[in-house]
Order: sequence, then C-alpha cells, then structure tokens
Amino acid sequence: MNRSILQQMDGPDDLRKLSIEELNVLVDELRHFIIDIVSTKKGHLGAGLGVVELSIALHYVYNTPEDLLIWDVGHQAYPHKILTGRKKLFYTNRQFGGLSGFPNREESPYDAFGTGHSSTSISAILGMALAAKLENKPRKHIAVIGDASIASGMAFEALNHTGVTDAEVLIILNDNEMGIDPHVGALKEYLTQIKSDDKPSGKNIFEDLNFQYFGPIDGHDLPALIAVLKKMQQIKGPKFLHIITTKGKGLPQAEKDQVTYHAPGLFDKNTGEIKPNFNKNLPPKYQDVFGLTLVELAKKNDKIIGITPAMPTGTSLKYMIEAFPDRSFDVGIAEQHAVTFAGGFATQGFVPYLAIYSTFLQRAYDQIIHDIALQNLPVVFCIDRAGIVGNDGATHHGVFDISFLRTIPNITIAVPRDEKALRNLLYTAQFTQNPIAIRYPRGRGVHTRWQLPFQKIDIGYGEQLSDGNKGAILSVGPFGNTIQQLLKEYPELDLAHYDMIFVKPLKESLLHHIFKKYPKIISLEDGTISGGFGSALEAFAQANNYTQTPIKVLGIPDRFIPHGSVDKLMESIGLDISGIYDSIKAFIN
Repeated sequence: MNRSILQQMDGPDDLRKLSIEELNVLVDELRHFIIDIVSTKKGHLGAGLGVVELSIALHYVYNTPEDLLIWDVGHQAYPHKILTGRKKLFYTNRQFGGLSGFPNREESPYDAFGTGHSSTSISAILGMALAAKLENKPRKHIAVIGDASIASGMAFEALNHTGVTDAEVLIILNDNEMGIDPHVGALKEYLTQIKSDDKPSGKNIFEDLNFQYFGPIDGHDLPALIAVLKKMQQIKGPKFLHIITTKGKGLPQAEKDQVTYHAPGLFDKNTGEIKPNFNKNLPPKYQDVFGLTLVELAKKNDKIIGITPAMPTGTSLKYMIEAFPDRSFDVGIAEQHAVTFAGGFATQGFVPYLAIYSTFLQRAYDQIIHDIALQNLPVVFCIDRAGIVGNDGATHHGVFDISFLRTIPNITIAVPRDEKALRNLLYTAQFTQNPIAIRYPRGRGVHTRWQLPFQKIDIGYGEQLSDGNKGAILSVGPFGNTIQQLLKEYPELDLAHYDMIFVKPLKESLLHHIFKKYPKIISLEDGTISGGFGSALEAFAQANNYTQTPIKVLGIPDRFIPHGSVDKLMESIGLDISGIYDSIKAFIN
C-alpha cells in the first residue's frame, strides 16, 4: 500500500515538489489528519479546517520561512504547523510539554510572530516589512486575518499606517463570517455587500486605504489561490486579497454548527458527533452562573445592561442576549470600545455588566483608568477565565488582573470562592457607586444547589472558615475550597483559614485582628504574586508595624506559565494540594 502524500512530507520543501493534482489529494489528507487528532486530543477545529487550501497554497508559493507569514489569533494555524515539520508532534498539541495551540516563535522558525489574541498581525507584519526595507532584504510578508479580527481598532490602525507606506506586504482577509461566535457590526454588512452580485461600483474601503485589492475569490479553490498568490508576488507595495471560506470545511457538523465546533472537545471523527458527558449532576460552570444570574437580576432591575466584546457564548452573556436583546450588546472584538461604551451607559444611570475574559481585559487598561476609574463610574467588570485556564497557555491565562487593577484608585476587586458567592456579588454590584471587578475562573464550581435567595455582601467583607493556633491562611477565590480540603486532610497543620473575598478594599479591622492573634500569615491567590493580594498584605503589615510577623505569599510565580491541563500546570508551579501542603509545612515549621 502506498504511503499517503502527507506521510511523506517533512516540510514546505517537499510540498513545493508536488503537482496540482497531488496538492488536491493533500487537501483531503490534511483535513482528515486534523479531524483524527483533534477528535481525541481536543483543540480548535473549525478555524483550521477552513484554511487548509490557503495554508497549502501559501507554503507552496512563498519561500517560507525566509518569507514571513503571520496567522492572526492563531486558532487556524494547525494546518500550517503540520505542513512545517510538526506533523509527528501534532498529537501533543496543547498538552503539557507539547506543541502550543497557537503560533509560537520559540517552537519553529516558520512561526514568524507569537499570537493568541486577535488583530495584531497587520501591525507586526508591517514592522517586519519596514525592517526588511531598511536592511535591503528582498523577502515577502504575509498576514492572514479574519473578518472578525479585522474589525478591531488595532487592525484598522495598522491598515491606516500600511496604506501610506510602500511596504512589501500582503494582507489576506479570510472571510467566513465567523469569529468564535458569529461576526457582528457594520463592517460585516459591508463585506457581505461587496461579496454580492450587486456590489457597489467604484473603489472599496481597502482600495481607499491605498491597498491593491483582489477578490473576493473562493478560498477552497486551490488552483485559483495558487494562481492569485503567484500574481501577488510580482506586485509591489501593500496588497489586499479577499478570500471566502467556510469555517469547519470538510466536516458537515462543523460547517453546520460553527460555534460549537470552534473547539468541540471530544467527538467521533467519523460522524462528528460530540461525545456526551454522562454525569448529569455536575456543578454548573461559573460562566453559566454569571449568565443565568444576570438574567434574574435584569428581570427586576430594568437599568441592568449586558455587554461583551465578541464572546457571548464563552461568557454565557448569550442568556442575557436571548432574554433582553435590547439591553444586551456584543460589540465585536473591541475591548477598548466595550469598556468606554459601558462607561457611557453608567453616566446615564444604567448598570452595565461587562463580561470579558481576564486575558482580554488587559487590552483595555487605559480605558479602565481614564474612562471608568478616574470618573468613578459604576461599571461592573465580570472577569471570566481568571487564573490558570489550561491548554490555551500563556496568552490566555488570566493571572495579571488582580495586580493591574489593584493599583487603580476607586475600583473594588472581589474574588468569590464559589458559585454562591459569585451570585451574591453580582447581586451586590448593582448597588455600588464605584467600579467593581468580580473575577472568577474557567470551569465548574463546587455546588449543585446554588440558586439560593440573594444576599447583599458588605464591601470589604471577609469570612473566617476555621480556626487554629500555628498561623492563619488568607485566601481569595476558589483556592479557599482547596484550603478547606487541605485542612480536613491534614488537621495537624492547626491553621486558621479566612476567605477574604475582597482584594480591594482590604478589611483592615479584620487584618488587625488576624495579625495580632496569629504568629504566622500565609496568603494564597490564583493570580501573580507580583503586585497581587499577597503584596497587599505585605504592604498592610509594613504600614501598620506588623513586620515581625512572618508572611508567606503563595500564588502564580513571576514568569509566563505554559500550556497544559490545569491540574498539570498547578502541580508544576507547586499550587496543587500537595505542593501547597509542602510550602505551608515548611513555613510553619
């Protein structure tokens, strides 16, 4: 039996020796290979399936890695990785010690720029192209960006700049009308219009920005792609190629349900059927607690507004959108706009709840300071995916929010231990007169019975969960549940435990009591120790002359944490239950 074409390939040099007929065979083999691996190892599926032909065409026509290629966000980079010498390692994708799920410069010379967040590719490729010009290097520069990502402000800033240069740049718009959720906004409507038979005459927006525009063309027609890319090679200056693709191409279920099959988990590679979780009695996901609770609150308070930058499904704001479409807004991949947009609502007496991943909130730091905190506007930041998130890795871990928010005046920071506390904090937030950030992790909570009557929480409130004599552990967030388990398993530790709930403001009367009563203090958080909750405790001790009391700060170390399962990553940084026990025992003894 003959080996498949894909099996015989080790890199783009092998790809460039193939005929068009062989390349078309490779298209099917590559799709089946991705489906086969992702069905059992999990990962991002639909985006990669949609760009198989494009990935082959780019590496066939261009002399990568000498010619530089960037994939915006990187969800769609699986075919690229497989074609560039990582086929044999692809089964390790997103696993601890294995391949990253996103382009990574440390992993391969073919990954010209590290990605994970959207809308960075055009800025990066322009910098590379102008660097090549300064050094008289005759290389080509290509960035592939989706129709959701190109609507982001940063992408438009880069298009605006690129259009007034003579940089050797090709921007490829992969237009599939999808991000993770369906694309929204006026630009989506514009792209739909220029794809139609009755498209407007004259220049389009990209030509007005001084790009030489080509398209739209069928992104699944491999010979046509190769032909147009060869034409691009001969044209100088900024170029723009508009291709039309189908997210999930090649797997009927993924084409039909593009949201679910963006990252479907385990599924049957032959039928596409997602493998069910037979345990019906699991606690809810924190995201669903947020989404369902917000609907409850909105039914009683018509001033509540829901906002998310392009993540209605991931954050579960979809429940609010379904129940109150006039009071819910998906603003697209526009985190800066989302924050200031929420501030506008707040000035008019509304209560905006902004649902946003921790890692994406980083992109709107100036807006948090200048537009919200400085004006003391009561925006509720519902910070999803806080802490270690797992297989998406360093670009997606939400470990910096406590530190970067704690330095900002006027803002309250709350970290619930479980679903009940999250629910009550969401209820409490509507009555606050200043910005409040409520951060919670990815995944499931600890209670199956969580929809209890609301209770208002006093700002700064902390709760003692157990007493002891050797010292006190002060935790924030879900680590409080870990400590409760730890103290049950190891009662000889003889430690008191306080769930502090609020990082800012600290309950100073409670802290005075703790520092006076206990000989040693341990802090524990699922954020970086640099500038985090533990740092706040150390500053309190210094300011109040408790410097004789030893403090041990436990949390995420001051380095970027790689990808892998949450359990494996926690073990690797000493924050699994065994590692925490070892650190505490060594400290108190």
